Amino acid sequence: FAALGIDRDSAAHFRGRLEHRLLLNRCGTCGTWHHPPRPICPSCWSTEVVPTEVSGAGTIHLAIFLHQGPPAEGVDYSTPYPVVTVELDEQPGLRFTSTVVDAVNDEISIGRLVRLAWLDRAGAPLPVFRLEGPG
Repeated sequence: FAALGIDRDSAAHFRGRLEHRLLLNRCGTCGTWHHPPRPICPSCWSTEVVPTEVSGAGTIHLAIFLHQGPPAEGVDYSTPYPVVTVELDEQPGLRFTSTVVDAVNDEISIGRLVRLAWLDRAGAPLPVFRLEGPG
């Protein structure tokens, strides 16, 4: 599983994807959320880290558009492919990177509200985002 990027710290995160649940780590001691998965809370150093479901609501913090990249199922670089980092509503600074679906690139910008969605890519559930509200 290590070749897939799955290890003891990330296994629950990937199991959650199978149920279309985005699980990120939250400290059971101080309540701080953190991602990517680590065995120790970066805020208080507690080992009481619990994979916890997030709402999936957030704001685009960073947006880039790839004009080329490695071949991947469902990715077409003939139109620049959007990659966004979303700051999730659960906590300032809690961010998750994926793509935006069902939107034209001109609508994707920093500050836009998004909501978690799911699609299957290469037979695996992938967390993605959809734009919310007016642009």
